[in-house]
Amino acid sequence: MMDWLREHPEVKTIRVAAADLNGVARGKRIPARFADKLLTEGTKFPYSVLNMDIWGEDVENSPLVFEAGDPDGLLMPTERGFMPMPWLDAPTGLLPLWMFHPDGRPYDGDPRQALARVVERYKAAGLTAVVATELEFFLIDDSKAGLLQVPPSPRSGKRRTGAETLSLRALDAFDKFFTDLYDSCEAMDIPADTAISEAAPGQFEINLMHQPDPLKAADDAWLFKLLVKGLARRYGFAGSFMAKPYDLFNGNGMHMHFSVLDQNGDNIFDDGTDAGSERLRHAVAGCLRAMPGSTLLFAPHENSYDRLVPNAHAPTGIGWAYENRTSAIRIPSSGPKARRIEHRTAGGDVNPYLTTAAILGAALNGLQDRLDCPPPISGNAYDHALDQLPASWGAAIDAFERCPEIKRILPQHLIDNLVMTKRQELHYMAELSDEETVELYLDTV
Repeated sequence: MMDWLREHPEVKTIRVAAADLNGVARGKRIPARFADKLLTEGTKFPYSVLNMDIWGEDVENSPLVFEAGDPDGLLMPTERGFMPMPWLDAPTGLLPLWMFHPDGRPYDGDPRQALARVVERYKAAGLTAVVATELEFFLIDDSKAGLLQVPPSPRSGKRRTGAETLSLRALDAFDKFFTDLYDSCEAMDIPADTAISEAAPGQFEINLMHQPDPLKAADDAWLFKLLVKGLARRYGFAGSFMAKPYDLFNGNGMHMHFSVLDQNGDNIFDDGTDAGSERLRHAVAGCLRAMPGSTLLFAPHENSYDRLVPNAHAPTGIGWAYENRTSAIRIPSSGPKARRIEHRTAGGDVNPYLTTAAILGAALNGLQDRLDCPPPISGNAYDHALDQLPASWGAAIDAFERCPEIKRILPQHLIDNLVMTKRQELHYMAELSDEETVELYLDTV
């Protein structure tokens, strides 16, 4: 890992960071000359740092704080290694971390460790999940208090107000930003693919390429969100993955595509037909069964539930379909060998590690239990009498806490910590105005 620093002698400082339960990067600034010690010995944070609320405050009555004496966990580098932080003025390196106990055991409250646990379940079953994400975000001018609007184009200085779905003009208006973004993705080894303008003014989507390593795919999504938010600020506007910044326009989603390979590298969802295999339907059934309890991970914040409303291109009913974007789970049209599941429920404001763990864990539950799948729907999913996702944040917290499928997927310690964190946020969010809510979520999530 030191090779990168040796190749970049201009880097004098580094940031070390891990993702907390909300996906917020928590870390330290360290002089680059101490990197050798960091790689061999790691660094320490209190366990409670990964379990703070969205304001970065301790969770009241958390057993990690006063009851235990707020002890330290050990943070070690992930396999990702060093990378640049192109949004900062001075050349700076970033080293992603994850948490262990001092004796080397993985810390169950770390979201990345939770996903690693799911990946190990796949390995034990002789399977490999192949994952890709599609991330939607807004570019927003928030320079005037209480007013959100599309920023002026860095290219023309003009401010477009139309949605311009799949418009090249909308992309071209921010060509300088997107050129810088793609160059930065290349430097950070984030496999950014297609960019499109989306269905709301100033909204865009970038696809990240499939990875046969779910940890790499979740890393890519987490780092991409850091990059977009940081780089946008260099251009004088916000890059926001907030689920629903505008009342009148569609929100941001994070759609996840995945297939599963067996030990021979064959796609187990492929049976040579357009319908896909029985094992595909087992996986779909597992995802559907876990969906009510998983909703808190797909919609983790108060604002998330403004996105989950009927006829707004975000699913509210628990169903699946072939080539149908109104359904929570879509089987895209493709050649049989590329047969895959697209899970469309999550918002852009999620923690990618927890979302990926929940989806893949639910699919594996379905595969191992050989769950029967209900018939696919056709037509507008909002017109079907489907079971519904929890309609409020509080209901989603309750469903998550008692869900047996979630208990098979995530460590109980993480479940307990997340429930405490979200109940504290739910309590304090009631005191905020709409303007304060937007200010809180616009950059943090």
